[in-house]
Amino acid sequence: MSGLASASLIQELEEAVTGGSSEKRVETLRRVTDLFLDDADRLNEQQIGVFDDVLVHLIERIESRALVQLSASLAPVAQAPSKIIGQLARNKEIAIAGPILSQSSRLTDNDLIEIANASGQDHLLAISGRSSLNSGVTDVLIERGDNRVTSNLAGNDGASFSEKGYQTLVKKAEADGGLAEKLGRRLDMPLKLLRELLARATYAVRARLLATAPPEKMEQIQLALAAIAKDIGREASGPRDFTASDGLVKELNRIGKLKESVLLQFAEEGKYEEMTSTLALLSQAKAELIEKLMMNASSEGIITACRAANLGWPTVAAILKARFSHHSVSEQELAGASEAFKALSVAAAQRTMRFMMVKSTAKKAS
Repeated sequence: MSGLASASLIQELEEAVTGGSSEKRVETLRRVTDLFLDDADRLNEQQIGVFDDVLVHLIERIESRALVQLSASLAPVAQAPSKIIGQLARNKEIAIAGPILSQSSRLTDNDLIEIANASGQDHLLAISGRSSLNSGVTDVLIERGDNRVTSNLAGNDGASFSEKGYQTLVKKAEADGGLAEKLGRRLDMPLKLLRELLARATYAVRARLLATAPPEKMEQIQLALAAIAKDIGREASGPRDFTASDGLVKELNRIGKLKESVLLQFAEEGKYEEMTSTLALLSQAKAELIEKLMMNASSEGIITACRAANLGWPTVAAILKARFSHHSVSEQELAGASEAFKALSVAAAQRTMRFMMVKSTAKKAS
């Protein structure tokens, strides 16, 4: 654009801004934008700077609808004026900021981090869909983003994650099966963290991953699952001696200090033997029977024992979370267990426990 043309355009701009109608300002914006887009690939930085100054000056009194159109026009342009891009990206209206945040290559990592730290979830969601994201940006998105943001990030092959970012995502995936599946399919996920993810995942999530993972990821998933199965086998076959815990629990009961709060504390502290012995005494069963129920993949038996002991749901939930060291119970599983717990009467649970005790004793005798 020649100096004469730019001077004429700036004069027209001044007239539009100071005395023109809203329609005149929008028309001027359209003309300037079209002029820039027609010559964008032939302009040098100085010429782009002229357009930048013109556009920044013009948008001060332009309504949102025109800014939405401007944003959509400039977002995919690699040579887009940087100042106007920065202003549009920081606009509070996502319809204006969104196209720039999700597409513009003119935004630096520092721009994206600043915007991500200062903006709402819709803006973070737009950033999370960019074709390329460095770990410094994704760290902020993971820390501040909601489920939509983290899910979008996990499914974005162009996003890179730091070890801290991956660890946070794995932790969030405990309560989000969809997030767990997306993470499990990522080709760049370290094997150590994949194993941790799968260890915490539900059986349904593992099955879906095996069914949908890309071929190049399948070997890693199978290796991780094999290692987990080995750990489970080692844990299940490891000797459990309840002599000391049974003695402790009986003494606490004798002196009147064996309360539900004690069981809850055992569960929260991961004291498996003490938790098992306490539940056994409160449900009038043997520790060996409770141990079998603890190791069963289904939570039905433990729910029955807890109901027979007349425990409150917070204690039951803590026991369900603590019974496996290799598997973390999801919120969905807990919700289903809660419904089953509420539907079971104490009397029915106690009858069932007596039947299981008789059956267990009969097996030993035979």
